[in-house]
Amino acid sequence: MTDRFATGQSIRVRPPGFYLRALRYGGLEPVHSLRNKRGRFSGQAEAIRRCRPSAIVTLAVTAALTALTTASPADAAANQARRARVVEATAPRDAGEPIMGIVSLKSQQVTFYDADGWILRAPVSSGTTGRETPAGVFSVVEKDKDHHSNLYDDAWMPNMLRITWSGIALHGGPLPGYPASHGCVRMPYDFAEKLFDKTRVGMRVIIAPNDAEPVEFSHPALLVPSPDALAAAPARAETLARAAAEAGKTAEEVESAAAVAKRETASLAASLRKLEWLKSRADAELANAEKALAAAKTDEAKARAEDLKAKAAAKAAELGTQLDTAKVDAQAKLDAAAAAQGAANAAEARRADAAKAAREAKLALEPVSVFISRATQRLYVRRGFGAYLEVPITIRNPDQRIGTHVFTAVARTDAGLRWTAVTIDSGDDARSALDRITIPQDVLDRIAPTALPRSSIIISDEPVNRETNYRTEFVVVLNNQPQGGLAMRRPAEVPVARGWDSPYGDARWGGAPSYDPRQYGGYYYQRQNGSHSYQRQPGWW
Repeated sequence: MTDRFATGQSIRVRPPGFYLRALRYGGLEPVHSLRNKRGRFSGQAEAIRRCRPSAIVTLAVTAALTALTTASPADAAANQARRARVVEATAPRDAGEPIMGIVSLKSQQVTFYDADGWILRAPVSSGTTGRETPAGVFSVVEKDKDHHSNLYDDAWMPNMLRITWSGIALHGGPLPGYPASHGCVRMPYDFAEKLFDKTRVGMRVIIAPNDAEPVEFSHPALLVPSPDALAAAPARAETLARAAAEAGKTAEEVESAAAVAKRETASLAASLRKLEWLKSRADAELANAEKALAAAKTDEAKARAEDLKAKAAAKAAELGTQLDTAKVDAQAKLDAAAAAQGAANAAEARRADAAKAAREAKLALEPVSVFISRATQRLYVRRGFGAYLEVPITIRNPDQRIGTHVFTAVARTDAGLRWTAVTIDSGDDARSALDRITIPQDVLDRIAPTALPRSSIIISDEPVNRETNYRTEFVVVLNNQPQGGLAMRRPAEVPVARGWDSPYGDARWGGAPSYDPRQYGGYYYQRQNGSHSYQRQPGWW
């Protein structure tokens, strides 16, 4: 017997203690995989381990018959047709580097594209009911050749391409022929391994509810780079990087001199306080000597009192002179320290300005990503996973749906860039969507001259998803589609640069906390000495 659940094929029976949890990952799983790190079985595994072989066979056959009777002939035929249609394939040409991958949830397949069309195609298994893979626009944010899940019993997820820090990824895995994952997109093991080294962090991943593919596209609103700006960008970035390094070195030297001057004034202040205390004590001794002289009755007592007074007066005068000299010296050093601190502040400002200019020049060597949201009526720009700017945008007929469209620059041309368009949500067609947008000219002047292949413009009815953070591209999720596999995960916070602030440290991030990708669902996951534990993160949820 060799059939599987829900397909009408027979079930191969293995020795007792092997089968368990047809629902866990969309297929049969050996009991031994349910052992925890100390080798103990879970309660469910222990109960089934004790079953006799006949009970296991009965359980498996009953599940198969139930699936057969509940699946309609039309569904069975559709599933069989889909599996027959979706097979691994490689384009019969020399392939370039993948620019984007498109997952079709309807057809359960993924297709990767370079600048000239599709290059790789394979069947997939997406999220099951309640844990659906979210439809939307993502990018690869991390690669891990030998990843093990932090959420699901250390499950092996080889050749993992992460697309959200809360745990959605593409990776190698079992393909039962239907959605069966907890939200990830499983690919054939060999296919995932072959794909892994071809992809780079930042590659666009589009998850479409239906079949979608990029089509050649042109429109006046798309970014047109300046050949002169592109040619000058590398040298400009190098020059500004050197200037930033020199400004940083100068700032360190000036700050060091200011620190020395500050330490000197601090020791001088201590010396002044000591002299003031000694002068005060000498003045008190002089006053006591004067009182003793006034009270003296005999010539001998008067002589002794006069001698003490003369000595006290001389001591007070000497300390007074020392104190006045120290005050003059201290004032000069205080003025010098203040000047040194002023110079340090100015040098630090120059360092910050130079670093800002160097960062922006370096980011000009990265593809630019633009997101236009009808929900917020704003335009956002990111470069190199960094929030770059955010400005208001004018969208004609803002109350009408516009759809979700991804425009990608795939290659340079003599005229600028060659673009493709992918539409994954209902609304306007791609051209009509761009016709409704008016991008401010100052924004275009800033980002268009250095636009490179892999630059993109995303237009959507949706807002920026809260999965977007300082280590992602834009994440846009279709809210009219199931998001079980994403909704169950704790998302990252959203740092967004506003106005014309520069990226990274000089942007106003809005107080977003740092995000640890190993934090899920409000818990810290820990794995140490072969054991697993989840610690509640205070203040979360």
